[in-house]
Amino acid sequence: MLKIFKITAILEGISYLVLFSNMLFIKPSNFELYHTLLYPIGMSHGVLFIAYVLLAILIKKPQKWSFKTLSIILVASLIPFGAFYVEKKYLKNV
Repeated sequence: MLKIFKITAILEGISYLVLFSNMLFIKPSNFELYHTLLYPIGMSHGVLFIAYVLLAILIKKPQKWSFKTLSIILVASLIPFGAFYVEKKYLKNV
């Protein structure tokens, strides 16, 4: 289960950065392309975000994470590059 969480964390971080890239770089220059890409990128990021949160909650007890550690992991999902931080600091032994 931890390996699945690690993969999900990496994919969630990538999808978050792709969503931001779409907004920052494509939207100003090509609004039609931005609008076309928004739904599939946003949907995939949403599914990965929900999976990230659920998996973090499910593996809290087997990993013996404190409430503070779980809180850091969940807040990191809201920050760009946060999922990569979690993967490096808390999931490095997988």
